[in-house]
Amino acid sequence: GPYKGGLRFHPTVDDGILKFLGFEQIFKNSLTGLPLGGGKGGSDFNPKGKSEGEIRRFCESFMTELCRYIDASTDVPAGDIGVGGREIGYMYGTYKRLANKHGEGVLTGKSPLFGGIHLRPEAT
Repeated sequence: GPYKGGLRFHPTVDDGILKFLGFEQIFKNSLTGLPLGGGKGGSDFNPKGKSEGEIRRFCESFMTELCRYIDASTDVPAGDIGVGGREIGYMYGTYKRLANKHGEGVLTGKSPLFGGIHLRPEAT
């Protein structure tokens, strides 16, 4: 590590897609000149048509499993398709509660209220 990549929530997500996107992310990150590996993660959960409560509960459950694999020096996920500021916020709140850490650069795309920046909030 550290690794950098995105989290995708979309019905087409499966192991093959995540492996390809992770491989692609390695090449994208290598072009930056920064010492970052690449990674992708996600779920076939489709947030479209779901209630706020369903999305929040899914994000909390997702982060409950993911939190043991990420931190600022290992893997720093960002949003991708289906994962915007709202989902990142729910996941960051769960991470903060479980890890008892605040302000750590563990997810990108957070609101400035939670340690994010005002510059580019959209996913790549």
